[in-house]
Amino acid sequence: MKNKYLLLIKNGIVDENPVFVQLLALCPLLAVTTSAINGIAMGLSTTAVLISACMVISLFRKLIPPEVRIASFVVIVAGFVTILQMLMNAYFPPAINEALGIYIPLIVVNCVVFARIEIYASKNRVFPSAIDALGMGLGFTLGLFLVGLIREFIGTGSMFGIELNRYQPSHVGIMVLAPGAFFTLGGIIMTINYFKMKNPGAKK
Repeated sequence: MKNKYLLLIKNGIVDENPVFVQLLALCPLLAVTTSAINGIAMGLSTTAVLISACMVISLFRKLIPPEVRIASFVVIVAGFVTILQMLMNAYFPPAINEALGIYIPLIVVNCVVFARIEIYASKNRVFPSAIDALGMGLGFTLGLFLVGLIREFIGTGSMFGIELNRYQPSHVGIMVLAPGAFFTLGGIIMTINYFKMKNPGAKK
């Protein structure tokens, strides 16, 4: 891929995936990935805040004094999280709001958000910062979705809330508990590393 923006998106989804490569934001991973829908909702919520905050911080990066940059970042991110909460309360199904709970306000201190702000947005122009944030957000969403999908299927015998009756009798209840998230994450990372070892010459 020659286009640098496509490379930024690929970097967030594949090369530096926040969940499977950097192992960031494990708290929401443990808590909300009991279903695929919850994983998608949390991932997209974080992505919306990440893109918005990175664009604003990039726009004002030369005006923010270094001495107060962290405080400024927190205020900006908190503002977008507040807007997100209002929109979710107004338009999202109550079940999703209840499932995500406290983890929406905790986006304010999400390490994925602050990592991209500090590493990229605070040093680059607005559009590249937005693309970088989009790639990382999509990578984070993909990670939460895959973990949620596997946990839901094995733990409850359903997918996207639809029961699969043929599988239901043999579901494994521990997969919907916190240890299930670790088992699933470990299994996915093991699979990724296995294929990397089989293809050592493949580009990262």
